[in-house]
Amino acid sequence: MRPDGSAPTALLGGVALLERSVTYALGVLHRLGPGDLRRPTPCAQWDLGQLLAHVGDSLAALNEAADTGHVALKPQAAYSLADPVKAVRDRATRLLGAWAAVRRRELVTVGKLPLAAAVVTCTGALEVAVHSWDLARASGQPEQVPAALAEELLQLAPLFVADEDRPVRFAAVQWVREGAEPGERLVAYLGRRPDWAGRPG
Repeated sequence: MRPDGSAPTALLGGVALLERSVTYALGVLHRLGPGDLRRPTPCAQWDLGQLLAHVGDSLAALNEAADTGHVALKPQAAYSLADPVKAVRDRATRLLGAWAAVRRRELVTVGKLPLAAAVVTCTGALEVAVHSWDLARASGQPEQVPAALAEELLQLAPLFVADEDRPVRFAAVQWVREGAEPGERLVAYLGRRPDWAGRPG
């Protein structure tokens, strides 16, 4: 919440925000190929294939939340290892429109914890956008998170990433250059170096 107790505008438009993040993700996913899977990523503990699997699980959970209003805290069904890029792309495509079709869903149960649906969609939007940036950087794609999307996600990031999340879930906030674009400031807030370029795959 803001100091005056009001919710950030982005929190009120969670479904639209999620769809914009998924659209950005699809643009990145369409440029990935099987030869990229062993590349390093800004998430130091994961190569691109492992990060892609994590993104796939997140997309599956968001689809489950839209379909049932519940997210089970258990591994998702395995998807095609023959073409993992296509499998994750298919999950992202399915998510487009899934939440827009849900009427009057105010709560989603994650495990046994009820959460406002807006919190789930906004958290999903933040995760999908930033991990899509990770995938883009790992595969040599130069695009930033779109500026308008990044600006709205910057409103939300402090709500979902607290000091106690660092350095366990997120690294420390990184330095950004003067005049940095919103996408650079977003990934820096979430512990990524905006100039991360990896190494040849």
